[in-house]
This record gives sequence, C-alpha cells and structure tokens, in this order.
Amino acid sequence: MAKILLIEDDKDLSLMICEWLSAERHLVEAVADGREGLDRLLICDYDLVILDLKLPGLDGMSVLKGLRASGKTTPALILTGQRSIEEKEEGFDSGADDYLTKPFNMRELSARVRALVRRSAAVPANTLKVRDLELDPVKHMVTRAGTAIQLMPREFALLEFLMRHPDVVFSGESLVRRVWHSDSEVTADAVRTYIMRLRQKIDRQDDRSMIETIPRIGYRLRGT
Repeated sequence: MAKILLIEDDKDLSLMICEWLSAERHLVEAVADGREGLDRLLICDYDLVILDLKLPGLDGMSVLKGLRASGKTTPALILTGQRSIEEKEEGFDSGADDYLTKPFNMRELSARVRALVRRSAAVPANTLKVRDLELDPVKHMVTRAGTAIQLMPREFALLEFLMRHPDVVFSGESLVRRVWHSDSEVTADAVRTYIMRLRQKIDRQDDRSMIETIPRIGYRLRGT
C-alpha cells in the first residue's frame, strides 16, 4: 500500500484513477487545484504524488519546483497531454521521477506507481519479509512461519508500512500521517489500539513482540 496524492483537475480522469488505485489497495487523496496540492505536499507525508501539468491555482511544474525547493523527495509521476522532449526535459530537471502521456492504460499507470514506490522504499521485491513474517501486498496475504494471518485492511496497511521500514522508530503521530487519510480523525491513541491488535495476531506467546514500544517516542518493527 502506498499513500498517494493525485493532483488532477479533470474530474472524470481523477475519479477513474482514484477508483483504480484504491482497488489496488492504495490510499489515494485527490485535489484539483495546484496550490492546494502543494500545500498538502508540504504539510503531509506521501509515498507518491501523481501530478498533472495544467492546473488551476498553480501549474504542475511550479508545484513540482516548490516541492523540491522545500527539500522533500516525494517521488513525482507527471501526467501530460504533451509529447515534447523540451517539456519532459524541464520536468526531469525540476525533479520529476517519471512521465506518463495521456491517454494511458491504467495497467501502465499501476506498473509505474509500483516501480516508483518500490524504488523510493528501496524494496527489491513485492513480497516483504522480516524474519519469518512475510507480507504480499499484491495478494494481500500475511504469514508467519508459513501460517496464514488474517488482518483487517488498516491493520494490514500499518503492518506493511512497518515492514517496509524495519528497525525504524515512528511516533504515533507519524504513523497516522503515513498510513491514514490526511483528513482522518484517527489519533495517536487509536494507533496504540491498532498496534495492540497487530501484536495479538502476529506475535508468538513464548517470544518477544515483533513490534517494540519505545517509551515516549513510538514504535518499531524489530528486524532481528
């Protein structure tokens, strides 16, 4: 699962992309205005931004330049109806990671999204493995030592995020920003409940929890 911001003012295309990527279990937020899109990118954390170039409020190239000027390295996939080499050169020079020319096949969009998310997370394969815990984000399956574990969608998303960053400590607030929708009312206290549920499902009774609580700081998935 990736948390994606789509900045596209074509309502029909935006809806189509949102429905497609949501069906692939990504968390997708959509805005139609460039200025609002840049504000969200600067305030919130995303795994990917999909960005049209012709936008009201602020054009896509200016959004991209503003994002990079802030120091954020969020991968950016540009959507464009233009095929000119000059425009693509400007986009790549401004910090774009990939281009997709309209009209495009949704399966190609999916492939490019997977490639950019995998590259940014330094994940070499679809299946994630931490010790004997395995997670397949495509098949939506989790196993430990070969035994299947049933998780609710948000539990799965939280575990996937932690498995993509083993041994990294995240506060409850940062997990809310990365795993939940930006306008969600979920709090850090609610994250504690999700962590507890995950422990009940993935841990062994005779072993330390795979998810460690760091007092007054946050949580991390123990990689060793």
